[in-house]
Formats: sequence, C-alpha cells, structure tokens
Amino acid sequence: MFCAAHERPPMTSQVEILADTLTAAGHILTPSRRIIIETLVRTGGHITADELAVQVRQESPRVGRMTIYRTLELLTELGLARPIFQGTGAAHYILMAEGDHHHLICSRCHRVIEFDHCASGDLVEILASKFGFSVQNHLLEIHGICRECHV
Repeated sequence: MFCAAHERPPMTSQVEILADTLTAAGHILTPSRRIIIETLVRTGGHITADELAVQVRQESPRVGRMTIYRTLELLTELGLARPIFQGTGAAHYILMAEGDHHHLICSRCHRVIEFDHCASGDLVEILASKFGFSVQNHLLEIHGICRECHV
C-alpha cells in the first residue's frame, strides 16, 4: 500500500532550498534564474522545457529560451532537477530538492501519480546496503495501467 503524497515545504521554502544550493555550489542566482526556479516550483516541477519557457516569458519576457535551457541543465547537474520521459516525447523536468521522487505512470493515458517515499524507503536502504552504495537521491518510476484505464 502506498502512502499519501508527502507534504512539500511552502513554495518560498522550496525556492530558497534550490537557490541556496545553487549559490553554495558557486553559481550566481541571477534574477532570470530566480524567476525560472520560482516558476518550476509553482508548477510543481512536472513541466517540459518549452512549457516552462512559455510560463517564464509570460512573467518576464526578457528571459531568453537559452537561459531557461541552461538553467535546467545546471539544476540537473546539481541534482536539483531531473528530466524524465513519460512516453510523451519531450522530457518533463521534476524537482529533486527533497532528494527523492516517486511516480506511478500509466502506459495508456500517461497519467502520473506521485507517492510518498515511505513505500520505497526500505528498498532503497536494502539496495544501498547490498551493493555498498551511498544514495544521494533517487527517482522511482513504476509503469503500468491506472485504475481509470484498467476498466
């Protein structure tokens, strides 16, 4: 049985976690990067680069598309975001600031259901112990058919 989706920190806290990690790694938090991060957090982080560009540019038209792509690349390098492919073509970026992320993905309708880490925590610990692996973060995707499509 999966646990209910875990509660995320308030948006401002998530933005600050991402911003602090970025600057701690020696990168400058430019106004453009801040707007991109705020938009990612506001959308919940399940967004394509093109969708993100549309939303960012509605708020701040001067932010260039390449700045958005480079910021996504930087956040990915720092382990703060990760591209996932859900069978829909373009990568969707998810936030990894909390260290883990879990999905059930419907192979028919591509619905994504997030679930709490408590269902996978034991598996991660077992694998880490078995292989002498130090886990920094993880993404768990389980593909199948959702309740609505199964009928």
